[in-house]
Amino acid sequence: MHLSIFANKEICQGFYRSMPICLGYFPVGLVFGVMAAGTGMNSLETALMSILVYAGSAQFITVGMMAEQIAVFTIIFTTGLINMRHLLMSAALAPYLSHLTKLQQALFAYQLTDETFALHSLDFKIDKTPPVLRILATNMTAHFAWVAGSVAGFFTGSLITDLEMLGLDFALPAMFIFLLVIQLASLKYILVALLAITLSLFFISYLGGHWYIIITTLVAATAGLFLDKTKSNTAEGGVRK
Repeated sequence: MHLSIFANKEICQGFYRSMPICLGYFPVGLVFGVMAAGTGMNSLETALMSILVYAGSAQFITVGMMAEQIAVFTIIFTTGLINMRHLLMSAALAPYLSHLTKLQQALFAYQLTDETFALHSLDFKIDKTPPVLRILATNMTAHFAWVAGSVAGFFTGSLITDLEMLGLDFALPAMFIFLLVIQLASLKYILVALLAITLSLFFISYLGGHWYIIITTLVAATAGLFLDKTKSNTAEGGVRK
């Protein structure tokens, strides 16, 4: 590969934009690699799962279910249900990708994750027709970090006896906090974020399981939509006057 590709401005921008995500993906991928090795997966299977599936929550759940010898159909159904959110994320970004070819759109959607979605959502508000190389480089760099972490975890798993001691479990929450903070561009976003935090803390104290995540998401998203509608109606009323 010609070295001039690394001097491309758009590729460099995509690379640097993905760095906060990579700092979270590598250590979490490391944990996945350790777990995969512990359930009997070989190095090729571990790498291929991170390359082809590329869904952190789904991969962790799959490894756990494999360890429990759950039926294949159940694993496929569960992971498919978990990843249904990708339909909504892709639909939200689709209006900004009309200048991409079908192949480029497919590649973009294939490498879209919760974290890159958050980054692209902020980016696309500023640049309505984002450069192809920049957004693909962002996704590919993040994907590479995840695969590299998974493979490294597989081969170093025997050396890591206490994952909690390394603080790797905080890497993903820290990355999400960073992605949240950079999107707090107005009072509306701040209010919705505070509402989501308050509801999460309240529901996690009184509800079992992970229902608090779904309830908080629905309530906070509805509140954000209500604020949008209120702002739009106020603006229209001002224009009519």
